[in-house]
Amino acid sequence: MKYKLLTASALIHNGKGKVFGAIVSSHTNGTLKLWDNPSANFDVLMDTFTFSAGSQVINFPPAEGEEAGIEYNTGLYADIGGVATITLLYSPRIDA
Repeated sequence: MKYKLLTASALIHNGKGKVFGAIVSSHTNGTLKLWDNPSANFDVLMDTFTFSAGSQVINFPPAEGEEAGIEYNTGLYADIGGVATITLLYSPRIDA
C-alpha cells in the first residue's frame, strides 16, 4: 500500500489500482472528490464529500464478497476543496 500527502488537488496515480481511504489531518471547509482519470474530467469515482469538523479517517469498506477499497481503471485524481491536509491510501495494480 502507498500513500500520498496532499494539500491541493493532484494526480495520485496514473493507471489501474485501488484506493482504500483517506486521513484528514486538518481542514477548513474541506471537501474531497475522487476521479477515475488522470485529471478532474469525467468518470467520478467518489462525488464531493464534505468533511465534518476535526480530524478523521475515511475508510472505503468492501462490497459484499470483495476486498476493501474502490478500484480505479484509468488513474486516480483527488480534487480538494477548501483548505485541507489529506493523506490518501492507495495501491497501484500490477498486472501479471
